[in-house]
Amino acid sequence: MPLSTRPRTFLGFFCILFPFFISLSYSATFTITNNCPETIWPGTLAGSGTPPLPTTGFRLDPGQSVRLPSTPGWSGRIWARTGCTFDEQGAGMCQTGDCGGRLECGGSGATPPASLFEITLGIGNGLDFYDVSIVDGYNLPLIAAPRGVFGACNATGCASDINTAPPRYQVPGSEKVVQMVYSSSNTLLPVPPLILLLIVYILS
Repeated sequence: MPLSTRPRTFLGFFCILFPFFISLSYSATFTITNNCPETIWPGTLAGSGTPPLPTTGFRLDPGQSVRLPSTPGWSGRIWARTGCTFDEQGAGMCQTGDCGGRLECGGSGATPPASLFEITLGIGNGLDFYDVSIVDGYNLPLIAAPRGVFGACNATGCASDINTAPPRYQVPGSEKVVQMVYSSSNTLLPVPPLILLLIVYILS
């Protein structure tokens, strides 16, 4: 979805409070806050030709925040991993959204299923583009909604309660009514144990 390069704000629901601010040079700072009652492990992956963010994976306990500056023209993905365990060397695994069995994703994307926030920042007067994708499956509710934008920019995302999916698509879990849900295309989709809040601000 294209965005004007004038002052703008995005808002979404992702169990993370996630503002980012864009400067006159069209770089951006992402502030990720965990508003969930459980720990999550955000992961980031830069697009081709753009540098990685200062960290590509980290632990975020409830109520904690992390700020990640980007560069002009940055593109990439941000997602949340759940049910992770890591040792002191950062090796381990996550139940959903795992990226190579490491705390720092280091260029590895999310293992499906994972709800994805994707963005490409424009340079100069170029447009920005963002979307919420479940092409790699669904592990957490995620909505991105622009605010204070010049232009017709609408909310986008996926925040359905898939506990209500038809029983033939459900896989019961030990801690949830439904752990996984199959789509009609046989994609395995897990039901989240929590709800995430994603807020994105861009100011030029």
